[in-house]
Amino acid sequence: MYAVFRSGGKQYRAVKGDVLRLEKINADEGATIKFDEVLLVGEGSDVKVGSPLLSGSTVSGKVVRQGKSRKVPVVKFKRRQNYLRQGSHRQFFTEVEITGISGSGAKEAKVSKESAEKPVAEKAAGKPAAKKAATKKTAAKKTAAKKAAPKKAAAKKTATKKATKKKAAKKVAKKDD
Repeated sequence: MYAVFRSGGKQYRAVKGDVLRLEKINADEGATIKFDEVLLVGEGSDVKVGSPLLSGSTVSGKVVRQGKSRKVPVVKFKRRQNYLRQGSHRQFFTEVEITGISGSGAKEAKVSKESAEKPVAEKAAGKPAAKKAATKKTAAKKTAAKKAAPKKAAAKKTATKKATKKKAAKKVAKKDD
């Protein structure tokens, strides 16, 4: 039997006998802990899912040890701004050995094929035609914008060529003098 429970803002999948590394929990080593926020309990094809939690289900465990994880470098850096801040961080953790899972008081999650297909069919009716027309219009606007942009760039290039020709003509005239 396995369970999915929530602790420290994260979700964990547990089986009896597993040793999990959880966010820090204030408990002494050797103490027993119960996790009441159980989301799912299952074994094989018999799966019970809560909405969002299963009432009456608990996961119990024993605290194996408290500790700190390895050092993680923290670097804040902005280029060309003379800004560099370096530090490190060690996250606290609690290792818990799962001793038992009790799953009771929940309904099995069953979804019939008909109810699963109906919302998809209703959403698909009528809306794709409107989206296709809108995408064609936006595509036409984008291509028109792309065509206009190269003409402007070509006009600028010819203007720069004329200016360089004039400068070259002035230099030749100065050399002749």
